[in-house]
Amino acid sequence: MTQQPGRYRIVPRLAGACIIGLALGMPAWEFAQARSDRPPLPAMGPSLRKAVALQTVEQPGTIIIRKDEKALYLVTRQGQALRYQISVGRDGFGWTGIVKVGAKTEWPEWRPPREMRARQPELPEMVPAGPYNPLGARALYLLRDGRDTLYRIHGTNDPKGIGFDGTSGCFRLTNTDVIDLFKRVSVGAKVVVQ
Repeated sequence: MTQQPGRYRIVPRLAGACIIGLALGMPAWEFAQARSDRPPLPAMGPSLRKAVALQTVEQPGTIIIRKDEKALYLVTRQGQALRYQISVGRDGFGWTGIVKVGAKTEWPEWRPPREMRARQPELPEMVPAGPYNPLGARALYLLRDGRDTLYRIHGTNDPKGIGFDGTSGCFRLTNTDVIDLFKRVSVGAKVVVQ
């Protein structure tokens, strides 16, 4: 067997390194999409956010939800807000009041409440965190007097499901918009549901 010059022995190593480098350079979501045993990743959806004038006595950082408008306002300064289009609770699942953001989670897991599973027995006890979760990319957990209300402000993997009375009391935004809201809102923020 003849020995090849050193430069030829390097080529397979470089080729392997290039393939590994390409693979490592590929974003994780592309790897997930490339797997044939999973459905394609859900769409993030468009941004339905607009800067608007808003007359309110609430302080900047406060969220105001106007169910009749299917709109969530984040007060940014006196007389100004960001308006996000949302879905709200269907008939019999609407509510009003003042709550606080008690926690925030990226790609949350979903545990349907017992009452919801009683109405819909086909629901699982838990859907793991990740891009296939019905709560979408982010969730803000709403508390009243320090107790979980079981209601959330969250994203959705179905961007066409925004602007309707269709939830079980939660407030749903596109994943694009919930990621934006998540970055702007602090734990402890006041939420006024009208």
